[in-house]
Amino acid sequence: MKKCLDFLKKYAKYILIGLVTGMANGLFGSGGGTIAVPAMVLLLGAGEHKAHATAISIILPLTMVSAFFYATNNYVDWPLTFKVILGGVVGGYIGAKLLNICPPNMLRKVFAVFMILAAFRMIL
Repeated sequence: MKKCLDFLKKYAKYILIGLVTGMANGLFGSGGGTIAVPAMVLLLGAGEHKAHATAISIILPLTMVSAFFYATNNYVDWPLTFKVILGGVVGGYIGAKLLNICPPNMLRKVFAVFMILAAFRMIL
């Protein structure tokens, strides 16, 4: 029991970040990165580039679980999905390349603006 408590104390931040990120990803169909990136930077001290790249790696398995649930419950519009996949793959490649050349301070500001615009869009 003591080993279990020690483990939880040591990894509580990681577990909490993963739990909240997974819930957001499952509930909203996306959005885990908006939680994971700031959490890794502010709570775990990760650098901007590492946090963004790590968030993508974290979100892949979360998205696979969510996608399986959505697909098995017939929530997926497959014709729409296939039409958007190509642009998404190309956009993901371009975004990953841009991450390599974007200074951390600029990356933080662009991400903040994106989050603010997304918030306004959801409110209005």
